[in-house]
Amino acid sequence: MHFIDAFIGGIGLIEMTIPRAIMILFALLLAYLAIAKKYEPLLLLPIAFGMMIANIPVAGLSAHDEGGLMWYLYQGIAKGIYPPMIFLCLGVMTDFGPLIASPRTALIGLGGQLGIFAAFGGSLLLGNFFYPFIPGFDGITLAEAASIGIIGSSDGPTSILTASTLAPEILSIITIAAYSYMALIPIIQPPIMRALTTEKERIIVMPEPKRVSRRQKIFFPIAITLITLLLVPATGPLISMLMLGNLIKESGVTERFVRTLHNDVLNILTLLIGVSIGATTSADRILNFQTLLIISLGLLAFCIGTVGGVLVAKLLCKTTGGKVNPLIGNSGVSAMPMAARVSQKLGQEYNSQNHLLMHAMGPIVSSTIGSAIIAGIFMTLFGS
Repeated sequence: MHFIDAFIGGIGLIEMTIPRAIMILFALLLAYLAIAKKYEPLLLLPIAFGMMIANIPVAGLSAHDEGGLMWYLYQGIAKGIYPPMIFLCLGVMTDFGPLIASPRTALIGLGGQLGIFAAFGGSLLLGNFFYPFIPGFDGITLAEAASIGIIGSSDGPTSILTASTLAPEILSIITIAAYSYMALIPIIQPPIMRALTTEKERIIVMPEPKRVSRRQKIFFPIAITLITLLLVPATGPLISMLMLGNLIKESGVTERFVRTLHNDVLNILTLLIGVSIGATTSADRILNFQTLLIISLGLLAFCIGTVGGVLVAKLLCKTTGGKVNPLIGNSGVSAMPMAARVSQKLGQEYNSQNHLLMHAMGPIVSSTIGSAIIAGIFMTLFGS
């Protein structure tokens, strides 16, 4: 009887609950979107699988089951290791040439940060409003609001590092919201871009970007590292790794590093981050009012960030006498390179002579730097 009781007690099906079943079904939906619709499959698929196994009773595969496999894998996020390493790989893939050639496009990246502050303020406002009416909802703290706001950066590693530092209890839903909306950028952004631009503005053909010397490209990551770390030291893990990766690429003497970081290391880190984040999504931590609020505010952040970038691009269009196509304004959010592809596709739709891809990369890379700096400021102000 002892062995029979032990065997029965080890059957997960007996411990299955409706909330766990709901989370498993949601995990299967994410897997379907990753496989059938190809929405961010490299990240969404491991997230979905991690979510599924985390909600299977008795298996001990949640990131919250101390000493288990997922718990150990999750320490790379909890200790702030994976996100900066992802930035190192992104640096190898980044070309700062468009930004160096046209520094004014950094203003578009600045406008794209509007979504961060909209979500930050909205979190505090709605959290205080709903607090008295929702049982079990304790409101939104400043640290949680800052973490939610960074969803508007459209930068997954930045969102992960900020949330893991300031509000680890809501890290999983912030990550899922951030990457899900990044995958939906081709759906979310075009209606906003069309609504805020005129037919005349959409057909503007921008001149070919100026050539940037190799010396300028080598100097840029060194200068940005020194300036940002001296002014905002908390942004060091992200900015330093991003710039190191870029310096490795532009130096021209470390091709082995470039190949390894661009492919193998990036793929391994993406897999580890995905399955680790998915493994944090146990039903008891996800199925609540706060999750719904975070998802809604994340969508608001993406939309407002796009609006801010397009409006700044329209202003540049006016001040330059029509030399800037406002369709690159959506790249004020740092969803690299998806936002730039949306700029290119929409520009070609209205004028086949439009080639906006490289022009849109300037705002994107400036937005990546800007959002990392804002995250560093948030961690300095609201961290323990």
